[in-house]
Amino acid sequence: MDRPAFVLHEHHKPRHHFDLRLEEGGVLRSWALPRGLPDSPSKNRLAVAVPDHDMDHLTYTDADKSIADTGWWEQESRDERRIVLVLHGQRDERRYALIHTGDDWLMHLTKDQPGRA
Repeated sequence: MDRPAFVLHEHHKPRHHFDLRLEEGGVLRSWALPRGLPDSPSKNRLAVAVPDHDMDHLTYTDADKSIADTGWWEQESRDERRIVLVLHGQRDERRYALIHTGDDWLMHLTKDQPGRA
């Protein structure tokens, strides 16, 4: 069974930020995360949709861009306003919701996490 990949890039220029890229439909759907992934359910983070990237960005690095995490992701639910997904990264797995606000997106760490009762 093929699992769709994800990568979290850390950019050091022009301003420090992260990019989340999710494999879907042969491309990497991408969001810029100015402050990275949220570390608490009470702290949503802005996620700005950016153009899709080619699949070779799963492993791409350069002097200003490194890979902060990589792995596979699974979609738990989706509608026109929200995507609930689990990122299965190298260090852990975390459940997030990408919430469309109309103009941008918010990245939300859910209260219930995988492996917790």
